[in-house]
Amino acid sequence: MANPVQNLFRVPELKEKVLFTLFILLIYRAGSHITVPSLDVGALREQFGQLEGTFFGIYDMFVGGGLSRATILALGIMPYISASIMFQLLAAVFPTIEKLQKEGEEGRKKLTQWTRYTTIVLSAAQAYGYAAFLQAIPGAVSTPGLLFVFTTVVTLTVGAIFVMWLGEQITEHGIGNGMSLLIFFSIIQGFPAAVVRTYESFRLGELGAFDLAALIFVVVGVTAAVVAMTMAARKIPVQIPRKVVGRGRIREGQKSFIPLRINSAGVMPIIFAQSFIVVPGTAAAFMDNEWLRTINEIFAPNGWPYYITYGLLIVFFTYFYTAIIFNPIDLAENLKKQGGFIPGVKPGARSAEYIDRVLTRVTLPGSIYLALVALVPFWIFDVFDINTFFFGGTSLLIVVGVGLDTVQQAQQLLMLRHYDGFMKKGRVKMRGRSRYM
Repeated sequence: MANPVQNLFRVPELKEKVLFTLFILLIYRAGSHITVPSLDVGALREQFGQLEGTFFGIYDMFVGGGLSRATILALGIMPYISASIMFQLLAAVFPTIEKLQKEGEEGRKKLTQWTRYTTIVLSAAQAYGYAAFLQAIPGAVSTPGLLFVFTTVVTLTVGAIFVMWLGEQITEHGIGNGMSLLIFFSIIQGFPAAVVRTYESFRLGELGAFDLAALIFVVVGVTAAVVAMTMAARKIPVQIPRKVVGRGRIREGQKSFIPLRINSAGVMPIIFAQSFIVVPGTAAAFMDNEWLRTINEIFAPNGWPYYITYGLLIVFFTYFYTAIIFNPIDLAENLKKQGGFIPGVKPGARSAEYIDRVLTRVTLPGSIYLALVALVPFWIFDVFDINTFFFGGTSLLIVVGVGLDTVQQAQQLLMLRHYDGFMKKGRVKMRGRSRYM
C-alpha cells in the first residue's frame, strides 16, 4: 500500500478525522495560553527556573509549559493519566477491578466512569496544592487569600475536566488516542524553539560545528534506536489444531504467535524512576534542611550517584510494571480454552511458566535499553556542554510511541477502506453477471 501520509487528505473520512483532531489540538493550545487571574507570570517563571529537575519541572514538560505559566489548563491530561494508572495498579490488588477489566464493554464503561470521578478528585487536590504553591511565591499573587484559592481550584479543576473531554473527543471522532496525542503535542511544541536557540548559538559561535554534528548524530541515532526497540518483539509460536465445528464443518489448523515486546512496559518505568529520584530535589526546594540539601547535591543530575541510581530504578520498575500489566497465567488459560498450544510445551501451567520465563529474559535487555535511552542524552550533552537543546528519554519514548500508534491506526483505516471498496466492486460485478444469467 502507498504511504498513508500521502493518502490522508485523499480519503474523505480520514480527512475529516485529521482535521477534527487538528482543530481539537488547536483549542487545547489556545487554552494553554490563558493565565489564571490575579497572577504575575514573570515572578512565577523566575521561581520555576529554580525548580528545573524537580517534580514540578517534569510535570511542566507533560503539560507543555502550562504549569510554569499558570494557565487555566495547567493540570493538562495528567490527572486522568494518573487515575488510569491508579486503576491499572489496583487491579493487581483488588479482584473487583480485575473482574471489571475482563467483563468486556460493560466493565470497560464502568471503569471509565470510575476513572472520570477519580480524575475530578485528583484535579481538585492538585489544584489546591498548586494554589497554595502560588501564594507562597513572593509577589506572584496580587490578591492572595481564600477567594484566590477557591477560584484557582475551580478554574484548574474545570480545565482538567475540559482537557479530559477533548481527549475523549479525539479518541471517538478523530484519529489516534486522544489522551496520548495531547501529551505528544505538549512535548513537541517546545522543539521548534529549541531548534531556533541551537541555530542562534551556532550562528553566534557559541556552539561549534563538531558539537552541532554530535548533537544531530545523537538525536537521530537515539530516535532510530527507540523506533527499532519499540517495534521489536519476541514471537512465541502457537499451534491451533484442526477442529470440527457445527455439522461436520472442519476448521483447518492455524499457525500463529504470541508477540512479547522487548519493551512491554513502555515509558512508565522512566516516569516512575523520575518521580522517585526527584523527591530529594523537590523537598530541598521547599524545606530549609541541611540533610535534604546534602542528599540533593549527591543526587544532582550530573553525577554518577544519580546516573547509577536512576538506571537501577528504571530496571526495577520495568520488571515491576511488566509483572502488573502482563499475566502469563491468564494468557495460558485463554490459549488452552481456544485449543491452542505452544509446540513442545504442555498446555496450562507449563505454558504459563514458559511464557513467564521468556518474558523475564526479554525484559532484561528491554530494561537496559530504557536505562540507556534515559541516560545517554545526559552523558552526551554534558560532554559537549550543550544546553540549548535537550530531549529526555521520557519525552522521546512518548513521541515515538504515540507517533507509531497514530500511523498504524491511519494504515488500518486505509486498509479497511481499501477492502470495503474491493468488496463493493465485487458485489457490483456479481449483480451485473446475474442480470445475464
